[in-house]
Amino acid sequence: MTKASPEVAALAPWLSANLPELGRVDAMRKFGDGQSNPTYLIEAEGGRFVLRAQPPGKLLKGAHRVDREYRVMQALADTDVPVPRMLLLSGEDGPLERMFFVMEYVEGAICWDPALPELDASQRARMYDAMNHTLASLHDLDPAALGLEDYGRPGDYFARQLATWTRQYRASETDGGHRDIDRLIDWLNENLPPDDGQAGLVHGDYRLDNMIFDPDALTVRAVLDWELSTLGHPYADLAYQCMQWRLPNEGSFRGLAGVDREALGIPDEASYVAAYCARRGLDGIENWSYYVAFSFFRLAAILQGVYRRWLDGNASNAETAQRYGAAVPVLAELAMEEVRRADRRTGSDYSSHSQ
Repeated sequence: MTKASPEVAALAPWLSANLPELGRVDAMRKFGDGQSNPTYLIEAEGGRFVLRAQPPGKLLKGAHRVDREYRVMQALADTDVPVPRMLLLSGEDGPLERMFFVMEYVEGAICWDPALPELDASQRARMYDAMNHTLASLHDLDPAALGLEDYGRPGDYFARQLATWTRQYRASETDGGHRDIDRLIDWLNENLPPDDGQAGLVHGDYRLDNMIFDPDALTVRAVLDWELSTLGHPYADLAYQCMQWRLPNEGSFRGLAGVDREALGIPDEASYVAAYCARRGLDGIENWSYYVAFSFFRLAAILQGVYRRWLDGNASNAETAQRYGAAVPVLAELAMEEVRRADRRTGSDYSSHSQ
C-alpha cells in the first residue's frame, strides 16, 4: 500500500467529526490493487475502516457510481449475501468534491490466483462451492423486497448491456481499434437470444478476488466491488465468472486454462454450472456460448476504459493499466474462439464472412 494523496489525507479531521466511531484518524493508505475506484485503508482510534472514492478527472457517463455500490451493499446487509457494513456516503458536493463512501474493514483472505496454490484439494473444492452458493443466493433474492426495484431495468438485459458496453468501448477506443472486437460486436448483435424473462440482482464483476474468505472455514465473509451491479439477467454473472476457466494462468492473466483442475480439486466449468443450476432449480442453460462471448466483450470494454484513462492521465495504477490495454486483443480472440465453436454447432461461419 502507498500513502493516500494529499487531498484524501486531508479528509482525516472531517471523517473524525462526521463518523464518531472512527475517533482520531492516524493514517490513510491507498490499496495498490484496483483500477476503477481508488480505495483506501483508514487506520483510526476506533479500528480499521475502508474509504472508496470516484477517481479524479473526467469520467465516462454512468461509470464509477460509488453511490450505487453503497446503496446495494446497504440493502444486502441482512441477507445471505455477505457484505461490509456501510457507514457513510458523501456526494460530489462533499469535502472531496467527488463521491466517496466509508465502510467497515472485513478481516479475511483475498485470493488472487484461481488455482489457489496455497490450499489443498479439499479446501479448493470447498472454496469454489462457497462461491457457487453465494452466487446462487444472490440471484434468488427479490430486489423489490430489498427496496431495489428501481435499481435497473430488468427486461432485455443483454440487448441493453450490449448497447451500453459498445458505447463505452467506442468512447475508449484508441487509434486503430481491434478487428476482432468489431467482429465480436457484430456477432453479438446478430445472435442476440430472445429475452427469457429472468431478472434479478446481478453483481457485474463476480470473481474470486472480489471476495473476502474466512481462511479457516473457507466461507465467503464479504463480496466486494459492486460498482457494476444492477437489475439484470443472472446468467451474466455466471458466464462472467466462468471466463476464469478459459483464461490462461500466466503473464498478467489469472485463469484456469491449462491447469490440472481435477488434480487440484477444482470443478470444471460444466460441473460448476450444474451445481449452480441445481441450487436454483434450473434444468440447464441455453445459449451458453452467447453469454460467454458477451462476457469476454464486456470485460474487454472495461479494460479498454482503464487503458484509455491511463492515456488520459487518470489511471489509478499506471503499470496495471498498460497490462490491461495489452489484454484486450487476447480477450477478443478468446471470445472469437467461442464464436467459432458456436458457429460450428449451428453450421454458420461468421468468422469467414466477416473477413
